[in-house]
Amino acid sequence: MTILLDGGMGQELRARGLNTDAKAAGLALIKSPMAVRDVHQEFIEAGAEVITTWNYAVTPYRLAQSNLRDRLAEMTCMAVEMANEARARAGKAGVRVAGSLPPLRASYEPNAQDLVSMGEEYAEIAGHLAPGVDLFICETMASAREAAAAARAAASHGKPVWVSWTLRDECDGLLRSGESVDGALAALGNTPVEAVLFNCSDAPAIVNAMPLLRAATERLIGAYANAFMPIAKDWKRQDFRLRDLRDLTPEDYVHFVAQWRAQGAQIVGGCCGIGPAHIAFLREAIDRAA
Repeated sequence: MTILLDGGMGQELRARGLNTDAKAAGLALIKSPMAVRDVHQEFIEAGAEVITTWNYAVTPYRLAQSNLRDRLAEMTCMAVEMANEARARAGKAGVRVAGSLPPLRASYEPNAQDLVSMGEEYAEIAGHLAPGVDLFICETMASAREAAAAARAAASHGKPVWVSWTLRDECDGLLRSGESVDGALAALGNTPVEAVLFNCSDAPAIVNAMPLLRAATERLIGAYANAFMPIAKDWKRQDFRLRDLRDLTPEDYVHFVAQWRAQGAQIVGGCCGIGPAHIAFLREAIDRAA
């Protein structure tokens, strides 16, 4: 069994003249919600079985940077609506909508908030997502602590919860925080988590870490890499500038995904820079191997 996810929404919107500023990426939901819906539909038509709501940048902190904190509920609900509309327009009732619980501050940087405040913010986001999603995915988690807070908030709604961590690009098998995979799994405690994954990391780094994940859990496992240029562990953010993409063709990406699947991955897809063409190529490869 292989479950195919969608790819990265952000870069697809950027190609349409939206999402030019990572800080205000969520504004696409206000400026052109139909563009968000259309990208979801393209991924579904490419063969994705799970699509993720585009509320990655719709967090209290990020919205406050654009004086939009009071629109969190509206924008999160819009993200859910666009995903569901895309599924209906594509005529694919079996496609599942995953509600995104993203980093509360910035990608790749372990969150310094206390667990109570993180839990409150995740509870707010999850509450707006819950009525219209089939499952939750706590994604691009840079630390065990933030992942655990997101998973607990999601689990309170009684729907499947997936947790996905982001890895250092050095192929050392560690989270961006420097924590181990075993430590990240242990931090989840008794929270009911159906699947654990890696995402928004360099594809070779995932090849290196997948055996660690398979050996440490009996849950479903998987991955969805990005197509960014790799970054060093001492990388420092330059405001909210978008990272540079490298040339990762669908053929090249399928090669990496095939390695993850051989290592036990049951859920695969793409993150930033992985578009509908990559997902369509993956769909064909998965179907051929069935």
